[in-house]
Amino acid sequence: MSDPIKRIELKDGTVRYRFVIDIGRDPDTGKRQQKTFTYDTKKEAKAEHARIKHETDRGTYVRPSNLTVSEFLDEYEASAARSVEEATASNTRKALLHVRDRLGTRRLQTVVESDVEALVDWMLAEGRRTGGERGTPLGARSAQLTLARFRAALNDAVRRQLVVRNVAHYVRVPRAAMKTAAAKRAERTPWTAEEVKTFLAGITGERLYALLLLSLLGLRPAEVVGLRWADVDLDTGRIAAGRNTRTMVDHRVVEKGAKTASGDRGLPAPLPVLAALKSFYKLQLTERLAAGEYYTASGYVAVDELGSPLTTDGLRYRAYKLMEKVGVRKVRLYDARHACLTYLAGAGVPDVVLAAWAGHSDGGTLAKRVYVHPDESHLQIASDRLGELLG
Repeated sequence: MSDPIKRIELKDGTVRYRFVIDIGRDPDTGKRQQKTFTYDTKKEAKAEHARIKHETDRGTYVRPSNLTVSEFLDEYEASAARSVEEATASNTRKALLHVRDRLGTRRLQTVVESDVEALVDWMLAEGRRTGGERGTPLGARSAQLTLARFRAALNDAVRRQLVVRNVAHYVRVPRAAMKTAAAKRAERTPWTAEEVKTFLAGITGERLYALLLLSLLGLRPAEVVGLRWADVDLDTGRIAAGRNTRTMVDHRVVEKGAKTASGDRGLPAPLPVLAALKSFYKLQLTERLAAGEYYTASGYVAVDELGSPLTTDGLRYRAYKLMEKVGVRKVRLYDARHACLTYLAGAGVPDVVLAAWAGHSDGGTLAKRVYVHPDESHLQIASDRLGELLG
């Protein structure tokens, strides 16, 4: 068998060693491909020839490519969006914007682990793009999200044989940043029962009183603004929570059902909540008559005076204004849900019932998940406890 390594002499007398090798078939056309490699020494050429042949025989050879990080992410995001919800695809695009900022023009195959570490450090130092002053530090959670999305993208690149290995696999957010983030989370506590009562006493008679009761009932903001009157039985007090949600994705409202069967749950409304909903329903009828043709009969519970549905951002804005007006501690609207579940847990409601009330599929310990099967009679326990808090 002839030696595949050929000795060549350049015009200036320099000696090089060259070989031509089959590197497989083009993934797009299926045609056989060959590539020429040139090295300074025969020893180096022989080693590379052996390596490339071994990898092509095993199907693990990675062809040299000029594909940039941004070009790769264009392909990855388009492919990933095919199998996930629109909101998830949008979150992935936003998280990977930081990667594009720092590494977008680099050839994908030249990115190394230290580049990914530098990306994380930059985000923690000056990576903010939106939601505040540009160029200020981002939190550890943002860095974690970007790192996780980039790691997933690079796993795809490895699978497609665009890179040899995932250089983000072992990169982590620095421990100090994680400790700082944990301390901030510990400082963010939901309302106590006393704060809930103070807030409710201060907003009695406000137009959105019923909607904020729904938040304190444990509904997510997207569930509150997605709730329709068709989902509320004003006779029995049953609320089909989570059956329909409305979220903002890239400045557009996206409507969808619950992610899981557990998320679509029927909650028995405590008497104070049912009374508030009935009152709000009557108010909307009055507003509709007053507005006439200018009224939008959308069918949603969370609407403004002309019937237009509220968004999650709109509901949050109104809630924060009322918190300021009453003088209670400002908390995220989502923390009203936490306050509800914390109160129920403290009142002795079983974990499995808490999970069913919140719309979670995991109901605590294995024994409870296996042997306890909560139905609406069990949920009535939670309803009675919340009636004591909200009444």
